[in-house]
Amino acid sequence: MSLIKSISGIRGTIGGKVNDNLTPLDVVKFASAFGTWLQNNKNKKNLTLVIGRDARISGQMVSSLVASTLQGLGINVVDLGLSTTPTVEIMVPELKADGGIILTASHNPKQWNALKLLNDKGEFISGENGAEVLALAENEDFDYAEVDDLGKYETRDDAFDIHIKQILDLPTVDVEAIKAKKFKVVLDAVNSTGGISIPPLLEKLGVEVIKLYCEPNGQFPHNPEPLKEHLGDICELVIKEKADMGIVVDPDVDRLALVDEKGEMFGEEYTLVAVADYLLKDKKGVAISNLSSSRALRDVAKNLDSEYFASAVGEVNVVTLMKEKNAVIGGEGNGGIIYPELHYGRDSLVGVALFLTHLAKENKTVSELRATYPSYFMGKKKIELTPDIDVDALLIKVQEEYKNEEISTVDGVKIDFPENWVHLRKSNTEPIIRIYTEAFSQEEADKLGDDMIAKIRSLI
Repeated sequence: MSLIKSISGIRGTIGGKVNDNLTPLDVVKFASAFGTWLQNNKNKKNLTLVIGRDARISGQMVSSLVASTLQGLGINVVDLGLSTTPTVEIMVPELKADGGIILTASHNPKQWNALKLLNDKGEFISGENGAEVLALAENEDFDYAEVDDLGKYETRDDAFDIHIKQILDLPTVDVEAIKAKKFKVVLDAVNSTGGISIPPLLEKLGVEVIKLYCEPNGQFPHNPEPLKEHLGDICELVIKEKADMGIVVDPDVDRLALVDEKGEMFGEEYTLVAVADYLLKDKKGVAISNLSSSRALRDVAKNLDSEYFASAVGEVNVVTLMKEKNAVIGGEGNGGIIYPELHYGRDSLVGVALFLTHLAKENKTVSELRATYPSYFMGKKKIELTPDIDVDALLIKVQEEYKNEEISTVDGVKIDFPENWVHLRKSNTEPIIRIYTEAFSQEEADKLGDDMIAKIRSLI
């Protein structure tokens, strides 16, 4: 069973049985539910939705199903075609649309696809709204339009131009400083839409681009999650081309990983750290990430007389806290940059522009810049429990065991020790506790995880 319905949307593998996988019927049902939910809540006629897709093989089929379904409800559709998650997010308010749907399974392999739902601000709908959409889908409570009231359909091919212009117009993006450096970069876009959105941005910044896997055909040449173990090709090519750096994005271009001039990973946790370092030097304020992101962001904010706060895991939670604290910068440690001066969504394009500005102004190589930040190492483990164990009660016991330490219960239990931390989160779907750790060495991070597993077993 590979169909996952959640408050943030629906995702699954293409083909198979209805309600088991992401079939055409499931796509139509879920698109109907979201369109109906908007009609119920907007209380107006002539709704318009923006849709866009990454380059995965099933994208055109799924996009056609979604567009036709929305038209069948009497909703107008503006189709951006091949696009990125942040571009769709920007175009919803740009076109004064009532919402949007992004057709992407993000970093999942090519057999996956998904519908991600946006409100009229171009931001992901809330958990409460998502639950309402799921209920509509479950009840199949839809009322389609009669023939004279069908929605209109149009395409736009200027969305990347609009997105890039908004980035170049930001006061914090110094186009001339970047041009003066004559940077040379290698781009790995995993044969998706980063290959047609990021090169035009880099060219306007005067950056020479060596393209690797930039053909948007959806044939991912490696696992599309931008982790070190998947990125041997770009690391080799950066050295071979004597490039200043490498840029890696996932299929929908909301995660940004960097490679230094020596072909070494900058560290996906450190994309956000570097951008925050640049922005907070210019404007003291607040930086936000989630509880499972690196402590390095907290350290950098503190060194720059700024504040740091951590949200529950999940982009919606990060954005909510960013708005509450009026944050200068925020995001997630997986390479997701959220810069509210542009929009409240993870955006690799603005991340690239801000990082290159920082690099140009610091007058350092990428490896030299990385060496200026505190070096942390993360570990990820899990402990599987029997179904009869009360996971919530177990986490309360852990909390009591470490009551003299700094503890957060915003999302599971996070214990901040003086020199490291451990974060415990229970799975929503199975009797598992996920254990995230961070320390000054990989060995220490892994040992902290093993010690926590032993402690949990002793408390059972």
